[in-house]
Amino acid sequence: MEHDSTVYVGLDVHKESITVAYAIGMGEVELLGKIGTTKADIDRLCKRLQSKGRCVRIVYEAGPCGYGLYRQLVEKGFDCMVCAPSLIPKKPGERVKTDRRDAIKLVRALRAGDLSAVYVPGVEDEAFRDLARAWVTAKDDLKQARQRLKSFLLLHGVRYTGSANWGPAHRRWLSEYSFGNEWQQLAFEEHRRTIEDRLAQCERLETALREAVPNWRFYPAVLGLQAMRGVQFTTAVGMLAELGDLSRFEHPRQLMAWLGVTPSEHSSGGKRRQGSITKTGNSYARKLLVEAAWSYRHPARVSPDIQRRHEGIPKAIIDRAWDAQLRLCRRYRKLAARGKNPNIATVAIARELAGFIWDITRLTMSLAVPRTAHAA
Repeated sequence: MEHDSTVYVGLDVHKESITVAYAIGMGEVELLGKIGTTKADIDRLCKRLQSKGRCVRIVYEAGPCGYGLYRQLVEKGFDCMVCAPSLIPKKPGERVKTDRRDAIKLVRALRAGDLSAVYVPGVEDEAFRDLARAWVTAKDDLKQARQRLKSFLLLHGVRYTGSANWGPAHRRWLSEYSFGNEWQQLAFEEHRRTIEDRLAQCERLETALREAVPNWRFYPAVLGLQAMRGVQFTTAVGMLAELGDLSRFEHPRQLMAWLGVTPSEHSSGGKRRQGSITKTGNSYARKLLVEAAWSYRHPARVSPDIQRRHEGIPKAIIDRAWDAQLRLCRRYRKLAARGKNPNIATVAIARELAGFIWDITRLTMSLAVPRTAHAA
């Protein structure tokens, strides 16, 4: 390291400005200054960095500005890393935070090898993920709009005698109900109209998603994952859109850790203490995984719906999905027999389910599932 001529660069990126610090080898960290965020500003920065050394390594924190800067720097031939902000080492008692200090800290951490890189999706994968997230957001908005209407009715003592599950009978009752007060009726109609708008938005986005997914490179994996119990179209698309390329995980334990379903640990000496799951990584992917794991509390069986999703899927994938169901259902029964809380047992199943998802996805992509297979 004494003769290291690598240029280490730290960028503190904001919407309108980027603070730049650098160090050549093991030399002192210097502040290069603050620049703009336009393409011309980035091009000028690249020329300045190229003049300082042949090997330039750059890092900046993942944030709301996305990966556009990363792609610009990689296109220029630089070694660039987008690091996880939550995993940047921090000194105890550190109370001063400025753009300059953050850039200098990034340089030192990059040089020491103390940073953890985040996965940067390709342009097409990111575009598909944006569409999938828009669909998820629309469904969340619909759920909130329905809850607001239910709260409004409860506030005024209006109760539906049947099952308020937003089925045909429930929606028909809502369309026929009216308040005696003109202002309350107007508020009620606006709540109902919001729900109808969100329903239409969800239908548009789901249609667009189903039309787009056959052209996505992970479409075979979407079909293969649906051979598993508890993994329908929503779960398969949502998981793969968030996970991206699973080939970057060399072992299923790495995927489990990325999803945050591995137990936390605080061990010392001869004592080993494990606690609740770490909950690191992508929260939405973890939510989908746990929701899928709940279906394994029932005895193993192949339902008509799963049989329909098996159409056109290679037998090796169907057999692997059945092996997963047998193991996970048996595992849940054993945990329940030992008196484990159902929530804890389900999270344990979710951890093992992540391993099967890793295996089936890699198997599916290697076998190249026919695109004519049935997409539920």
